[in-house]
Amino acid sequence: MHGSAELIPADTILHLAAGGVSVLLDLTEGRLPAILHWGAGLGRLSEVEADALRLAAIEPASGNVVDEPVRVAMLPEHHAGWEGRPGVTGHRAGADWSPKFTVVSVAVAAEGDPLRRDGRLVEAGPAVVTVAAADETAGLRLELDIELAASGLLRARAELENIGAGVYSADGIALAFPIPVRAREILDFAGRWSKERIPQRRELVVGIHDREGRKGRTGPDAATVLTVGETGFGFGAGEVWGVHVGFSGNHRHYAERLSAGAQVIGGGELLLPGEVGLDRGERYRSPWVYAAYGAGLDEQAHRFHRFLRGRPTHPATPRPVTLNVWEAVYFDHDLDRLLDLADRAAAIGVERYVLDDGWFTGRRDDTSGLGDWTVDAGLWPDGLTPLVDRVTSLGMQFGLWFEPEMVNEDSALARAHPEWIMQTGGRLPVRGRGQQVLNLGIDEAYRYVLDAMTAVLAAHDISYIKWDHNRDLIDAGTAPAGKPGVHAQTLAAYRLMDELRRRFPGLEIESCSSGGGRVDLGVIERTDRVWVSDCIDPLERQQVMRWTLQLLPAELLGSHIGSSVNHTTGRSHPLSFRAATALLGHFGIEWDLAQATPQENADLAEWIRFYRDHRALLHTGEIARAEEIDPSFQVTAVVAADRSEALVFLAFLTRPTVSPRGRFTLPGLDAEKTYRVAPVVVGTPDPGRADPPWYADGAGVTMSGRALAAAGLHLPGSFPERVVLLRATEVV
Repeated sequence: MHGSAELIPADTILHLAAGGVSVLLDLTEGRLPAILHWGAGLGRLSEVEADALRLAAIEPASGNVVDEPVRVAMLPEHHAGWEGRPGVTGHRAGADWSPKFTVVSVAVAAEGDPLRRDGRLVEAGPAVVTVAAADETAGLRLELDIELAASGLLRARAELENIGAGVYSADGIALAFPIPVRAREILDFAGRWSKERIPQRRELVVGIHDREGRKGRTGPDAATVLTVGETGFGFGAGEVWGVHVGFSGNHRHYAERLSAGAQVIGGGELLLPGEVGLDRGERYRSPWVYAAYGAGLDEQAHRFHRFLRGRPTHPATPRPVTLNVWEAVYFDHDLDRLLDLADRAAAIGVERYVLDDGWFTGRRDDTSGLGDWTVDAGLWPDGLTPLVDRVTSLGMQFGLWFEPEMVNEDSALARAHPEWIMQTGGRLPVRGRGQQVLNLGIDEAYRYVLDAMTAVLAAHDISYIKWDHNRDLIDAGTAPAGKPGVHAQTLAAYRLMDELRRRFPGLEIESCSSGGGRVDLGVIERTDRVWVSDCIDPLERQQVMRWTLQLLPAELLGSHIGSSVNHTTGRSHPLSFRAATALLGHFGIEWDLAQATPQENADLAEWIRFYRDHRALLHTGEIARAEEIDPSFQVTAVVAADRSEALVFLAFLTRPTVSPRGRFTLPGLDAEKTYRVAPVVVGTPDPGRADPPWYADGAGVTMSGRALAAAGLHLPGSFPERVVLLRATEVV
């Protein structure tokens, strides 16, 4: 917890230090804060050192540039000579488009030790800094929040207020974080439905690398974490600086390099034309933009993970083994079949049972019924009660699927209120997934959905919602004028989630959006996990999970075992590959257990026991990913916080071009400790593996953490599309 805020002079150099990271802010001369250093810890400074660092950051005036050194504030200012993307964009009938803010107050709420002062240098550990500024000529006030968390994760947001006459059109706020010129390689993500978060790299050149998200949701192709680092950076080496926009609507991430050499990364909400117009006294607040520094991608990921795990709202109970019935029954909601599935699930150790799409009025396929959130009396003459009671009597939690932000044109709701469909230009948008978007920015529509969901939740013992969002927001306006409404829609969805959790304490929510289309730190403030992808083919999931871990820890990543023949790709995989892949997340099942053989059910029960025995490690440990030495396999470890143990996953993805004669290394262990590394076999052993001597007798090998990281062990031989599971335990 942060203490009460303490005012400091608006002529200060402020040093924040936490988690091995230093952020040095220049707040001198009443100007907006500029970052002098963001990166590796600087240790305790003196005023002389801090001022030297300030002077060292000033570029000389040379060439055909403005006569004063260009100063890059966290909200970059055009008036200062900055020719890149400005921090505040907007206007008042064409005027007041280039504001010049003067700081009027700076407050620091520090966590732990009190502020340390040395002249105009102020130092703190983890803290929240609030900077208030104004431009009386432009009629604008600004409040900028900057927080350095205990994990070393930095984040910032800004709030703009119109204090002048007339409407101020706020076109956007972009937070910017300067990075050193040695950072020249960009990593961010692309993707599509069922193949999300595919890494892509390119050189940072002069100009702007701009990743816009205009889907009205985060999107499977979102940049997610846009990172710029030293050329060739990897999981364990090379300094990296990355940003993530914590918002579920339209957004942008960008990296910019000017011809003069200055570089920034940043982002913010992407506002549509005229979407935010501020009357006098009205305010617009940007989403948080998160900034993560690391010596390698793993350390960067750890900063996100530690921050999320430190929240008071982070899931505190063990993540229950979850069965979702979607790929088992789809729209065939036969009570006897669903009851049988519940009995089978409970018998093998499932802890949560989720009824997916198809339970509500008029829902026989995906073309009708969305919006009519009452239990279908034709399918469920006795309501959901028989199924809910059976599930809970078996000791499992009951979960239910909703898609609150969507509506089918073939629904009672759409027929009664066609004006509640988001639209512009006097036309309905093109359908997506056979559906339209319900405009929650209209208060009556919001109240309708809130009341309908409340009625269902109040009538049953439902502890979990799978919250879906299956289409992009196209022509997303408010009838009849058609003013764009993505901003209002996103905030309304947040309010709806928040209000339902207030009304039903303990209710957990999963963010699903055609699978992994809404994975961001805005939605995760009010949800308990994300559905990473609609594709649960383990070969695809090996990559999707690996890179989603760059932002979110494993316990927030829904990860299920599907049937032997995958419903999305048609591939067939052994249970061991499907189950071992699902372990690196919040473990679950999406499979008709009545179709599983007795041996498969027995093996599945063993995998569930293994997950339950080890989920404390899997969901508190730190991820450690070895550098790729061959694209045919990858090594991932989950290491306990005290470095006493680790689970290691050797994933064989394809057949290598040459026979794999090399060794693999184990990162993340304590170099000074000694470990026994031994194989783990769960269920029926995999055929097709050639074991090296250290592995063959099952006893494993004993080596130091230093040797395991530097020299490593010889790879077992394996068929492709398999996981070899190892356990490293400290020898004391």
